[in-house]
Amino acid sequence: MSFASQLRRRLFGLVVSMAFMVAIAGSANAQIGSDRYSSIVVDERSGQIISAANADEYRFPASLTKMMTIYMVFEAIRDRQLSFSDAVPVSSWSASMPPTKLGLVPGTTLSVEQAIMGLVTKSANDAAAALGELLGGDEDRFAQLMTTRAHALGMSRTTFRNASGLPDWGQVTTARDLATLARHLIQDFPQYYHYFSTPSFIFHGRFVPNHQAMLRSYAGADGLKTGYTEASGYNVVTSALRGDVRLIGVVMGASNGWERDQHMTALLDQGFMRMGVGSMDVARREPAYRMPSLIGSARAAPVAVPAMAEVPSAPWRRGRRPPARLATSRQVVRPTSSAQRPWASALRQLAVPPRPLAVREPVRAAPRGRYEPKRASGPASSGRYPG
Repeated sequence: MSFASQLRRRLFGLVVSMAFMVAIAGSANAQIGSDRYSSIVVDERSGQIISAANADEYRFPASLTKMMTIYMVFEAIRDRQLSFSDAVPVSSWSASMPPTKLGLVPGTTLSVEQAIMGLVTKSANDAAAALGELLGGDEDRFAQLMTTRAHALGMSRTTFRNASGLPDWGQVTTARDLATLARHLIQDFPQYYHYFSTPSFIFHGRFVPNHQAMLRSYAGADGLKTGYTEASGYNVVTSALRGDVRLIGVVMGASNGWERDQHMTALLDQGFMRMGVGSMDVARREPAYRMPSLIGSARAAPVAVPAMAEVPSAPWRRGRRPPARLATSRQVVRPTSSAQRPWASALRQLAVPPRPLAVREPVRAAPRGRYEPKRASGPASSGRYPG
């Protein structure tokens, strides 16, 4: 092949590559600038806002709701009303939750710690509902407690309707409120925050990896949570520590997980630069294998928040099984033999080891009454939508 032919081929390849990159960038920018997009980056210590876009606009939290569920659990454990080893009963209602889930069976139990790990890694809807029933008596009552506590924390534009984040038109929040919740999780429970760094755990012999890809791809990232529904788009709340600076980022409404994580990476990098912190010389870990996609990409119409008197009812309520259309995930058949899953040993070698569990003080017996959250001083929040 002549030199001229080689040059033409290289130029053609360069043009095609540049066109492909421009197309990807254009698509990402179009979605990131859409009506359901919002973001914020704050300094965890001071609460200083480093960047924000639509930070006070109503959005659907999806599974970011589980951050509030975990906050309520941590608070009950700290106040000696619950312990990590306590049994969480599984009802028919909690077991009927659509995926993603641990596959809990009605009439069985799991420990509080197992339920927390299920929420952090698998984003298990059945475990979230079971915790809600344990703390609130039923999930509807627990959602009211969540809303009351959220308002007391300063999340004035947030309303919860369930413990998992499954679709409900009345369940809304904002990027600013979620950043506030992340700050409280880190500052109020430093002894428990390490659970959000868990790369995986074993449940009944099954390997359960963490959905939070930023833990593996972003230097300094150590939590918190991802979320997705068709209405919300792809959401994520990430905390990253570099030197003595910890930033909290929130991205909501991305069109796919890759776009969401890339945008979060850019926002955090920009935030650390503004805080005078350089990049870390840390090798970014790549997953040893690619899990099958659990949920397909979907775009949705802008979030329309109705007037307070016009709140539509939830798409499904207690006593009725959730419709099949809410089960947006498809079941992944897991190989049973070690020969069929050669990635398992490689993953265990590359996975970030979990931090040691905090030494727990002896738990004194406490009366088993219904859990009541602490309220802020002053007039109590109404808890009515939209807050």
